[in-house]
Amino acid sequence: MPGSVARLPRQVRDELSRRLRRSRRAFREEDVQVVEGPLLKRAVGASALGNCMEWFDFGVYSYLAATLGKVFFPDASPAAQVISSFATFAAAFVVRPLGGLVFGPLGDRVGRQKVLATTMIMMAIGTFSIGLIPSYATIGVAAPILLLLARMVQGFSTGGEYGGATTFVAEYSPDRRRGFLSSWLDFGTFVGYALGSALVTVLNLLLTDAQMLDWGWRLPFLIAGPLGVIGLYMRLKLEESPAFQQQLDEHEKGMAEQSAGGEFKTIVRDHWRPLLVCMGLVLLYNVTNYMITGYLPTYQTETLNRSSGFSDVLVLIGMVWIVLLITFLGRLSDRLGRRPLYAVGAAAMIVLAVPGFLLLKADGTWAPVAGVLLLSTLLACFAAPSAATLPALFPTAVRYAAMAIGFNFAVAAFGGTTPLFAEALVNATGNDMMPAYYLMAAGVIGLVTVRFLPESAQVPLNGSQPMVGSRREQRELITTSKDLYSFSEERSKVL
Repeated sequence: MPGSVARLPRQVRDELSRRLRRSRRAFREEDVQVVEGPLLKRAVGASALGNCMEWFDFGVYSYLAATLGKVFFPDASPAAQVISSFATFAAAFVVRPLGGLVFGPLGDRVGRQKVLATTMIMMAIGTFSIGLIPSYATIGVAAPILLLLARMVQGFSTGGEYGGATTFVAEYSPDRRRGFLSSWLDFGTFVGYALGSALVTVLNLLLTDAQMLDWGWRLPFLIAGPLGVIGLYMRLKLEESPAFQQQLDEHEKGMAEQSAGGEFKTIVRDHWRPLLVCMGLVLLYNVTNYMITGYLPTYQTETLNRSSGFSDVLVLIGMVWIVLLITFLGRLSDRLGRRPLYAVGAAAMIVLAVPGFLLLKADGTWAPVAGVLLLSTLLACFAAPSAATLPALFPTAVRYAAMAIGFNFAVAAFGGTTPLFAEALVNATGNDMMPAYYLMAAGVIGLVTVRFLPESAQVPLNGSQPMVGSRREQRELITTSKDLYSFSEERSKVL
């Protein structure tokens, strides 16, 4: 076997061999897409900003859950206020699949860039509107109704956001660096959450409880307006992804032009296996994600009776730790593969969820810090490879829609409801370790899912040309394809 071929990871060699057999020749220049550096940076940056804005809102909402309960549900008991606030939080996830069903097929037909610009402005409007809603004391029951409507606008737009952003970045990224470049998308996620939570922490330190209830809670939501304008400008400057422009054959083009209903049937009929794998990985990632980001601040204050300042800083430390880890783990997934990272993380979740929560419950400062760092490291193992792994499960023609459907149904059913279920389980059983058991169950499902996950590290996307980051890499790949094609031909003659 030629040295250039022997150095290829097995999954890459198998995929390139399949493509060469189909074309009956080695690659030429027109067969290998070169991505320009400045264009790639803009694509990654604009997509990451959308995630940053989305999770800025989640960070703000999670840290203000108790305050929002008092503002919009003042007549309920303290426990009921928190549960009502989380129920409103979860309501946004109920409409996410609907947003996915609308925006996903639309992104496959009219393009990723147009839909992502639309979801950006809708998210900004929904978040900004929350800051303008009068309190229950001012307009009565209309206040929580308006909050619910604003959250549903957010949820509907988010239904097209993450699936589209991951698809867009994955289709722009060179094959060898897709894990690293796509991890910047979730880097934006946790930067946004950290910024939102840090802002609320500062407001809690600077303002009195009365000021926070009166007007202070509005400030973080009102910042979404300017952020949305900046994000919209960046996204309108983007070009459509190369993979969408290319689509390899007429069959795929025909699929991209069919109706939304027809595309949904095609996805369920022809791609149900990768759809289930997608949902299993999303469950693993998002149950862990929303347990830490959505529920942990309230768990610390309401269940463990700690000060809001300590709780806020504790979770903020975890988010900063993920930000430091995530691109390193994304690069690691390019070298070692996506499957090992998911498998190690899922197995560790099963073993370490209980010790992690025991550390969180311990007295003092350093034990809870160690607990949140432990859980945050596991979350980083799921977040880092996700944006590269999930789009690779589906062909170009249905990638956006399949991602939107699989991701949003799983998040709606298991992710966004995690804070609500965790709080309800703790209240129903009186056992403050229930969140740890919930994480263990997610780890078991994730470990089973990894068994059926095809390795996609450094592999060209299904339905897309091989992607490289420079002309030199293009020449190297063409030379390797010649060696691989010659080797395959000689081997077939011998056999």
